[in-house]
Amino acid sequence: MSIVADLHIHSHYSRATSKNLDFEHLYLWAQLKGVTVVGTGDLSHPGWLAEMHAKLEPAEPGLFRLKPEIATQVEKEVPPACRRPVRFLLTGEISNIYKRHDRVRKVHNVVFAPDLAAVARIQAALEQIGNIRSDGRPILGLDSRDLLETVLEADERCELIPAHIWTPWFSMLGSKSGFDSVEECFGDLTQHIFALETGLSSDPPMNWRVSGLDGYTLVSTSDAHSPPKLAREATLFDCELSYAALFDAMRTGDPDRFKGTIEFFPEEGKYHHDGHRKCNVSWTPETTMAHNGLCSVCGKPVTVGVFHRVAELADRPLGAQPAHPQPFHSLIPLPEIISEQVEVGVNSKRVQREYMRLLAELGPELEILMTLEPAEIATAAGEQLAQGIARMRRGDVTRIAGYDGEYGVIKLFAGANATDQIALFAPERPASAPQPPVTQSSIPQSPIPQSQVSQPPISQSSAPLTPEQQAAVRTIDCALIITAGPGTGKTRTLTHRIRALAVEHAADPESILAITFTNKAADEMRERLADLLTPETVARMTVKTFHALGARILREFHAEAGLPADFTILDEDERLRLLRQTAPELSQTAARRWLAAVSAAKQQALDPAVPGNVEAEDAAEAVRIAAVYAQALQAARALDFDDLVSRSVRLLEEQPTVAAALQNRYHWISVDEYQDVNEAQYRLLRLLTAGGANLCVIGDPDQAIYGFRGADHRYFLRFTEDYPGARTINLSRNYRSTQAILEAAQQVIRRNPERDDARQIWTDFVTATRLELHHAPTDKAEAEFVVHRIERMVGGTSYFSLDSGRVDDRTEGRERDLAFGDFAVLYRTGAQAALLEEAFERSGMPYQTVGKTPLFAHADVQALLALLWLSRQPDSRVHWRRLLNAGDELFSDEDIAALLDYADQAGAPLSAVRGEAAIMAGLQGEQRQRLAAAVDLLEEEAARSAQALSARLDAAAASLAAREIIIVDEERLARVKRRAAAGDDLPGLLESAALEQETDDYDPRADRIALMTLHASKGLEFSVVFITGCEEGLLPYRRGEDEPNVAEERRLFYVGMTRAQEKLILTAARRRLRYGRTVEPPVSRFVEEIEAALLALSEPTPRRAVREKPEDLQLPLF
Repeated sequence: MSIVADLHIHSHYSRATSKNLDFEHLYLWAQLKGVTVVGTGDLSHPGWLAEMHAKLEPAEPGLFRLKPEIATQVEKEVPPACRRPVRFLLTGEISNIYKRHDRVRKVHNVVFAPDLAAVARIQAALEQIGNIRSDGRPILGLDSRDLLETVLEADERCELIPAHIWTPWFSMLGSKSGFDSVEECFGDLTQHIFALETGLSSDPPMNWRVSGLDGYTLVSTSDAHSPPKLAREATLFDCELSYAALFDAMRTGDPDRFKGTIEFFPEEGKYHHDGHRKCNVSWTPETTMAHNGLCSVCGKPVTVGVFHRVAELADRPLGAQPAHPQPFHSLIPLPEIISEQVEVGVNSKRVQREYMRLLAELGPELEILMTLEPAEIATAAGEQLAQGIARMRRGDVTRIAGYDGEYGVIKLFAGANATDQIALFAPERPASAPQPPVTQSSIPQSPIPQSQVSQPPISQSSAPLTPEQQAAVRTIDCALIITAGPGTGKTRTLTHRIRALAVEHAADPESILAITFTNKAADEMRERLADLLTPETVARMTVKTFHALGARILREFHAEAGLPADFTILDEDERLRLLRQTAPELSQTAARRWLAAVSAAKQQALDPAVPGNVEAEDAAEAVRIAAVYAQALQAARALDFDDLVSRSVRLLEEQPTVAAALQNRYHWISVDEYQDVNEAQYRLLRLLTAGGANLCVIGDPDQAIYGFRGADHRYFLRFTEDYPGARTINLSRNYRSTQAILEAAQQVIRRNPERDDARQIWTDFVTATRLELHHAPTDKAEAEFVVHRIERMVGGTSYFSLDSGRVDDRTEGRERDLAFGDFAVLYRTGAQAALLEEAFERSGMPYQTVGKTPLFAHADVQALLALLWLSRQPDSRVHWRRLLNAGDELFSDEDIAALLDYADQAGAPLSAVRGEAAIMAGLQGEQRQRLAAAVDLLEEEAARSAQALSARLDAAAASLAAREIIIVDEERLARVKRRAAAGDDLPGLLESAALEQETDDYDPRADRIALMTLHASKGLEFSVVFITGCEEGLLPYRRGEDEPNVAEERRLFYVGMTRAQEKLILTAARRRLRYGRTVEPPVSRFVEEIEAALLALSEPTPRRAVREKPEDLQLPLF
């Protein structure tokens, strides 16, 4: 059967679309236009999926119809001459913005699904990647190739077609952020791409000039943002009415079934020519080249249009055809023809009335434009309109090309008022002299010169070692302290020094110990060492955090430490739970306060039985609580985080043979971030080096920000007293930030007392870019400013942001190459994140909130790892509780204690006595089922013990789902597997999970804007950094009436500033809600310490963009 299909549209859930984009209006307008199959659009949006379930029912295979009770009502509004069946096909457009080959790519793709179950699976997969609820066309930091893989995994019948492939922004081959070929975009999955959507600004003859597109079927769609725009472009078929038949016709291009396309005249598209809309400049490619790509009015780069971009990639002349050209029909929408004829606006009531009259008399619009005889048209519409349509069919039209977001004009009727007619359709156009035909040879491959800007800092990895770094690498005959300011290459220096020890000085790798403060830093150090040495050599070294090293010592010498070999390490939540379970009279607040006192004692390697930081009158209660907590830990066969170092110190002090064993093992010790050590860590190092080991420490006292955890940067300052004869080396060259950022940061940090002014850092990355300071009226306005500013620097995230003027993509310098992952938004307290998250949710831009819920704190991940823990430690109460209560809190602590106590008394594992234990514990039906399922899981896991860790994780996740205990999120499972990939080591993974810290939660692979506290940003770097809340009370932070630690807060601000590579934006709010009341804080004193010459006041917060109202011909409905 003959089919007209329009498969790329939107719903009312998409931004800048008509509220009438619902199934009723689409059903109505499809009949008015003569469309057989309409794409649903927006299949990624959960709300739209709910409407699909409510309003559609299955029809032919893979297609849907409007439910009869709804269709009957709508058909009353359809003229009898236009009534015909309409089918819906499940479709949706995805906006992919990501970095590939160091360039930001912005590509729109249309996804197709055969049924609603596949749509649900696609939504589930995409929601793990980004926000799919704020926009029907979601913005995802996802590679186009990976999107294709995702939809194919959802259902192998799913398809993907790149959308409007030539438009400057948001397209596969676009001039702004596209690729040069299909293969470059989709890589190894290119074979799954068989059709390309040409877009409004190009037609098949333009595409025929590029021979690389010959193997693809060219399709056309309306990309409608309102129902009346349906079928302005469409695709024609003569085949069976089914999902499979339509796609088989496109896949094969069979001319008997695929009948070509309905097209705009390409000049009517809004990106056909080059130009600059704000300056009323519209150019052909040759004119653009004559002006060196720069607007003659404002001097900024013009937007290179589709005609120009096609010519860049073309290898055939104008007019050339492939071996098998497909048919196409260039049309002008009927309302535009009527408008030109009667000389009134296209949206006028007169035009609308005449349009509906013609449809009622002659039938659907496409039949009038394409198939009806001129004489028949003349009978109803008059001779002039009939002749105009005949000229349109011949291509006998006057063309005024669109440019830079401005639609073009196609005229049929010549006359004295022709110039006036132009104003009906578009703003006044610039005069343009006739241009000669454009040939391939006249279009250079790089038409627009790059902006003349200073290059970014030289990469540390590619630069040779500086003399200071070389000196540090060579110094092995004495203790060494290296002062390394931000961005000076401290990790690189340390790893090159370790490499020199192993290669040039033949140090036994097993004698090398490197200590960091975070798992992420340890992982990075291992990766860099593996690049310099071999993975096998690095595996023999000990590269761990202080706490991981403590865990290793205590497990190895557990008998000497009086500990069980299989002790569990409690996280903060489990620690709190244990104390409250043991001392139920304590409130949560009181329990946290007492645990903080116990931690303070352990961090100082003091007797934990006598907690620190408590008032004298609380001393007796503190001792009681500490004793209760210590007994509970022992009963649970567990240690807490602080025990790992403090118990190691006690072990080495009390057991000289253990100390000697470790001193004999580690001859070369390196410590990163030495300014952050506390008393316990300091004493552990002194014990390890007491046998004469060579010690190298590196850090920066200006970045000492963990005083609240017991850290004391004075240990750094007194290093040469502790190790007489030690050498001091300063690293001063910064490879990260611009000179303006460094100068501002140093102006702040110089105000700290007891600071050595000799610690100066410098860079040769000099630009004219200053820091920005934005003072918003409220905290909500501050969040909106941040979102808008990022959208602007990314270069716009939608056509609306570009076409409306909300964003101008002609930003200078490297801002045009920024992706979402290049941005960090920092704040002093976690409470500030809420408004930022709300603003980013509304924007649809992808983001990650670091530390909000760490990877290993999610219930599904905890259940997965609990299963693996129990395969090694079958009597761990903590992990039995996590496994049995995964998803549902079915078991109390008392239930679990009763089960394991019975197993202990029986002298058998719980799995062997589960039936009797369940009876003794008084378990009920659902509890017994869960216990049986958990025991079965453990038996299955035991059988997988010989498998690779990645396979075990996959199998364990599948088993948890199969037993209906909990479904492990796919993205989180992938992150766990990446953590495991470093060593394929189950004990290492489990220990890493137990020792995770806030900073470890940041995933640099996710192309998302990072929201994090200033503390969590330590050690990271971003092209653009926002520091929000630059106000007194937040920076420096003041809790209640307590005086702030201004020196440490200043160091924290300094850390935040020096995360920025190219741009630093400081924001403050004149009014902010804090602790339930509105305050009006002054700008932070730290900002006031920056000289005015380095600060530029930012523009005021823009008003929220008004929702665009696409043109609708208003018809009564119901």
